[in-house]
Amino acid sequence: MSLNESRIAAEISGRIEAIPVRVGNRVARGEVLARIECRDHELVRERANAALGAARARLSLAEQQLARARELGARGFLSSEAVASRETEVQVFRAEAEQARTQVGAAELAVDKCTVRAPFPAIVRERLGQVGELAAPGSPLVAISDAGSIEVSAQVQLKDAESLTKAREVRFVGDGGARVLALLRISPAIDPRARSVEARLRFKGEPAAAGAAGSVVWRDSRPHIPAELVVRREGGLGVFVEERGVARFHPLAEAQEGRPAPADLPPGARIVVAGQLALRQGQALAAPRK
Repeated sequence: MSLNESRIAAEISGRIEAIPVRVGNRVARGEVLARIECRDHELVRERANAALGAARARLSLAEQQLARARELGARGFLSSEAVASRETEVQVFRAEAEQARTQVGAAELAVDKCTVRAPFPAIVRERLGQVGELAAPGSPLVAISDAGSIEVSAQVQLKDAESLTKAREVRFVGDGGARVLALLRISPAIDPRARSVEARLRFKGEPAAAGAAGSVVWRDSRPHIPAELVVRREGGLGVFVEERGVARFHPLAEAQEGRPAPADLPPGARIVVAGQLALRQGQALAAPRK
């Protein structure tokens, strides 16, 4: 699964001019996903630039007038109040110029937003907008999956979690063959119904496609009992062992139907390997014929 399944949306209003990508395309970071008709925003930028030019011209004139006023004030031809008035004018025009500069920045940002770009290397999953439609801020245009941040999510039985953490090699087996994985983390949250936990793993080499299905397999280092020797008795799964010539049922806490079970047996235990399906607890065992 991809860590980022993103619906890339418009940030400004305008008619959709083009969506050059197609479903299944791989796109690089910064590659164009969509273009929104931008003439209105370009006109706003032009007006903002004109307003900035006018504000700077007024500020330049006011600064010249202030310099002249200070010169005349120093020679006694202009009152201090008149000089202070010129200083105030300069401060006002400077603030207006700064405001106009901010408006130019906002207008340029709006023009930049007319071109919608991929925020990361991705695979296009769906075209959500249509050319000619009117987009509003928040209107989804393209759905993409992060191609550089892919993890494998697997539900692991609680009793198998420790085995997974100790496994020397873990593989993802799917339609594209087997790929080696590295365990990232196992969630401490337990699904109360399935008694499972979520494991997250990453691909060591070339990853499978985002959304690919498969199995996570690993080799348990503990000795196991073949599935055909495991039987159900007394509401549980286990094996029969020989004790003093009779059969004793030994439950296996981690046994599952149809799967090899960890050999949780005392040292030296002798497992019954023939006729176990019909055995009863305490039944006498016959020695095998030679």
